[in-house]
Amino acid sequence: MATNAFPSVSSSYSMIFVVVLAFILTFVRSLTLESEVEVLRALKRSVDPNTIPPASYLSTWDFSGDPCESTGAKFLGILCSVPEGNSSSRIISIDLDAAGYDGFLTPLIGNLTELTAIDISKNRFRGPLPENIFDLKKLTRISLSGNFLTGSIPHRVYQLKELETLDLSNNLLSGPIPSGISALRRMKHLTLAHNGFIGKIPNLNGLWQLQTLELHSNMFVGNLPTLPTRLTTLTLCHNLLSGRITSLGTLKQLRSIDVSDNRFTGPISRGIFALPLLAQMNVSFNQLTAMEVNNNHEVGSPLQVFDAQGNRLQGHLPVNLVTFERLLEINLAHNQLTGRIPREYGVRLGNPWRTLFLDHNFLSGPLPSQFSHLKIRGSLASNCLRCTTTIPFCRGGQRPGSACLGEM
Repeated sequence: MATNAFPSVSSSYSMIFVVVLAFILTFVRSLTLESEVEVLRALKRSVDPNTIPPASYLSTWDFSGDPCESTGAKFLGILCSVPEGNSSSRIISIDLDAAGYDGFLTPLIGNLTELTAIDISKNRFRGPLPENIFDLKKLTRISLSGNFLTGSIPHRVYQLKELETLDLSNNLLSGPIPSGISALRRMKHLTLAHNGFIGKIPNLNGLWQLQTLELHSNMFVGNLPTLPTRLTTLTLCHNLLSGRITSLGTLKQLRSIDVSDNRFTGPISRGIFALPLLAQMNVSFNQLTAMEVNNNHEVGSPLQVFDAQGNRLQGHLPVNLVTFERLLEINLAHNQLTGRIPREYGVRLGNPWRTLFLDHNFLSGPLPSQFSHLKIRGSLASNCLRCTTTIPFCRGGQRPGSACLGEM
């Protein structure tokens, strides 16, 4: 009987050994793919170690452990996929903190073929933008803003069919926007502001889901492109754009427009003033010549801020501005406006208007009575008004009589 027990014990140990070995093999195979671990090593090596603060994300990258199997405060900023079966974990997101890292973005980043998001914004990464980032076809979010990256957007950007957010703002990038960018039909937020981009802005109506377009502070030229109808925020200020802005009146979802400091001409059209969701409009410092302000009593516009200073606006002040019930801030300074200040403007001072700048025009005649005692931010200086400097609005004086012939 005793001799028959040994084979049974032996077979039990054998089964336990097989189960343990299988568990070990499964655990080993679930570790991060070694080629992707090497990308993380290269990324950390490319950063000056003197710019890695003790409490920063990069300081937690200790390669004695596995990036995707680490727990607690290790490998912060890294997200991995959950492996299926015996497959290896894959890195799907790199999201660094804004710790002031100074270094280069390794081209090995192009080996992270499962990457869906990368964010290294607000650091000091420099050197050329690695073009092979634009080969990572699963990316949905790229945020490299606030660095010192150079180079241009490669033409193969069209490959990123899943991309929803592209933020390259506040860098040293240059060149044109490739027309292939219009193939990114999932794009919702495109931000290329504060760079050295040049040329014409391509038509972007193919980006039919785009909500935010921020291209300000570049060197773009030419007319407004054809824009997608779902835009809610449009920022094109500080460029060299020209032509008319009338087409903006077709973008019914717009909530904010800033096309200031360009070379636009023609009128601020009725269609723009009639945009049903528009809360902020800045068209200042252009060469616009007229305001076509519609009566808004029945429509109920949400417009709160209207800035058209520094243009070539002519004619009288539009009375219909008082029909915009939520309007708070108006700046029409430094134009060529003439005639009297409508008495309806006096009723709106402080109710709800809290800012009114009409200085440096050619307005004439007496003031509505409310201007003499209500104190809100604003100015009527350098006009042709009957306006004594004892009234706060009139401080700075009026134009000399010789500059006001025909206006007094």
